[in-house]
Amino acid sequence: MESDWRHKAACAKTDPELFFPTGETSKHDLDQIQGAKAFCVRCLVKERCLEYALETHQAFGVWGGMSTAERKAFVRRARHGY
Repeated sequence: MESDWRHKAACAKTDPELFFPTGETSKHDLDQIQGAKAFCVRCLVKERCLEYALETHQAFGVWGGMSTAERKAFVRRARHGY
């Protein structure tokens, strides 16, 4: 099944709220993003998670070690061939 990778994720048993901060500018938001990324660093399916977020146009949250702003910048660079 396509979503089987989710069961292997380092964050599988973590409160999903950690991965969805209310913004990306306040100290609290940035600390929350860093906390979420700490799971991604050691995750065996990090790349698949990021692929999923990009394929399904996830507009919010930390996916595959990237915040919303980082994914938007990544897509923008990819479109322009950077």
